Amino acid sequence: MERRRNPLKRYFGRGDLHFVTFSCYRRRPYLGTVRSRNRFVKILDEVRTRHEFELVGYVVMPEHVHLLIGEPERGNPSKVLQVLKQRVSRALRGRKKKRPRSQMEFVFGTAEESPAFWQRRFYDFNVWGEKKLNQKLEYMHRNPVDRKLVKHPKDWPWSSWSFYEGDGKGLIRMDVAGSKEGAREKQRQNPHP
Repeated sequence: MERRRNPLKRYFGRGDLHFVTFSCYRRRPYLGTVRSRNRFVKILDEVRTRHEFELVGYVVMPEHVHLLIGEPERGNPSKVLQVLKQRVSRALRGRKKKRPRSQMEFVFGTAEESPAFWQRRFYDFNVWGEKKLNQKLEYMHRNPVDRKLVKHPKDWPWSSWSFYEGDGKGLIRMDVAGSKEGAREKQRQNPHP
């Protein structure tokens, strides 16, 4: 009898929000540059639009990502993450230009040289209450501060902090938790430039 190592139980189809975390291969900082984080956010917005799921919160860190998403119109969060990770990997690994290597690349290697860009699995936590939703948003937005990348969440543009606490804008459009109508209304009040 074959046993799977650490079988993950995922609960889809109930309309819950999902707090998901996934990491770069061996926690290497493949999202450690402004260019790579900007590219990730752009692709995230494209995948969200195509697969029609709510994006309630996010933070892109140098070696991992946290998302707070709704279930897509078709498929499930696993499929969405598969598409997102594949598109980002292709976009960021596809260039094989000769250029000087940074000190960070000498220590960690480059994404192009790695056998993978992402770890294979992801962590998924169903969020159903407002209290837990607020805890997860706070956790995401504090992550860059706790890691000493910035002094305040407002200084890390690769998160949804500015939508909730700042000027209502950010790098990409955000959805209001659990309400596509509410998201449309907030967008009308604070249109993205």
